[in-house]
Amino acid sequence: MIIASNFKTNHTRKSTKEFIKQVDNFVKNTNSDVQTRIYPTATALDNFDCDKSIKVGAQNFYPTFKGSFTGEIGFEQLQEFGVDSVLIGHSERRHILKESSSLLVKKYDFAKEQGVEIVYCVGEPKEVREAGIDAVMAYIWEQFDGIDLDYSKLIIAYEPVWAIGTGLSASNDDIKEVLKRLRKSIRKPLLYGGSVNVDNVGDILDIENCDGVLVGTVSWTAEAFIKMIEAAQKNKEK
Repeated sequence: MIIASNFKTNHTRKSTKEFIKQVDNFVKNTNSDVQTRIYPTATALDNFDCDKSIKVGAQNFYPTFKGSFTGEIGFEQLQEFGVDSVLIGHSERRHILKESSSLLVKKYDFAKEQGVEIVYCVGEPKEVREAGIDAVMAYIWEQFDGIDLDYSKLIIAYEPVWAIGTGLSASNDDIKEVLKRLRKSIRKPLLYGGSVNVDNVGDILDIENCDGVLVGTVSWTAEAFIKMIEAAQKNKEK
């Protein structure tokens, strides 16, 4: 079970350090074995001394070790802080920042060469969802073009675009159907993301083939994030 928090453009270096300290203390004090991922802003990355179940990763990077790419972050910078988990393909990078499929494949291949864990995000916009499940799956499978689904450190996050930051969550039946269809061809952990909160996380984690959640807004307080970890721990103990 994986509980992941994507800070996006939120928190400072100071508040990130305090957040991670609170989560780490909880995990150590409760002996939680839930796999926890935290993706802070690049300016807040540091060498955090955390429990082995916690990884602090990178939201973004440029597919290079180092070089002349003004404003970008390469793996030389990530390795300084021991980063070994990255997000690729989040809808905000695809749709707002216009990252192309070819760039995403380059990023994926480069991260794979570095041997880090990759959380690869896929999902459909509202108009595709309204066209029905077959259209949804066709759209999602296109997002896997050029992506090595056999990579040993791959995690898939299904995040319907229309549910991210809107307060709208896909119905449990919708999530179940997409994950079931993905599972037929993918033997990697499958996460759900899109308006996950403390009240619905337990039900989402109960969905067949759901191996965890990737959470935005609600996870930005340590108290709420810890409650989600607790929900995942209870799910594991059923």
